[in-house]
Amino acid sequence: MTVHAHPDDEVIGTGGTMAKALKDGHRVVLVTGTRGELGEIVVKEMDTPDNHRRLAELRAAELEAAMGVLGVTEWENLGYRDSGMMGEPGNLDPRSYWQADLDEAARRLVWLIRTHRPDVVTTYNSFGGYGHPDHIRTHDVAVRAFPRAGDPAWYPEQISEAGLEAWAPSKLYETAIPASVRNSMNEQLAKLGVDSFWLPPKDATPEVMAEFEERMAKMLVPDEDITTWVDIGDAVDLKWEAMRKHVTQISDESPFMRFGLDGWREFWGKEAFILRESTVESEKPESDLFAGL
Repeated sequence: MTVHAHPDDEVIGTGGTMAKALKDGHRVVLVTGTRGELGEIVVKEMDTPDNHRRLAELRAAELEAAMGVLGVTEWENLGYRDSGMMGEPGNLDPRSYWQADLDEAARRLVWLIRTHRPDVVTTYNSFGGYGHPDHIRTHDVAVRAFPRAGDPAWYPEQISEAGLEAWAPSKLYETAIPASVRNSMNEQLAKLGVDSFWLPPKDATPEVMAEFEERMAKMLVPDEDITTWVDIGDAVDLKWEAMRKHVTQISDESPFMRFGLDGWREFWGKEAFILRESTVESEKPESDLFAGL
């Protein structure tokens, strides 16, 4: 079970791992916290008021198309509204994920864990990968739901009235952006003459530079801290195709896409994770989320 914030996050962070797991005979269940109502529309011709009004529906269709590419047939949604970026009005919407009661949100995810009974759960780190409020909430909810799902004292009505059983997943992972990926991406974008969002502004003041460095420290993980490197070489083409299904969110001009499929094959053929909780033993570094099971 891979737990994400918005449609498109699942492919960017775990698309290759999802496809590989399916190929290896595992079930994959995607959980998305929101429908991405407040995302930008990166295609100029599609960036209209009507499309923003129905963006959740557009992104749901994109998600379905992307999952069709990867082969994923099971996905769920926690039912919250997109919160927008930090400090924006969407953060104050009482329907938003950012305003969600954490125990109630965890209850929803526990229901799904008890229903689908995954052995492995993935989420983001406490910074949400890059600081988006919905990504932070995804972490907050997942780290609560992971231990609670196996404890019948939590949300007992799910057991006594709904007929579910307590279920304790064996492993909890956080997705990670390795520092080496940043360096490789910056090098490739520099060759293309494209500014990277992983480089500070050229005219950055000392204050802006300090803020940038703090943000990067939260986002990027030293390679030596990565516990699990999943080789997605055989699934890179599928990940690339699935990313392109998220038309409103990922354009050909995106830094993720500018270096092309060949660049992905050469430099980004692995997805990285940090094992945070486990009830089984496995040798580190791992090459498989299911190691030890």
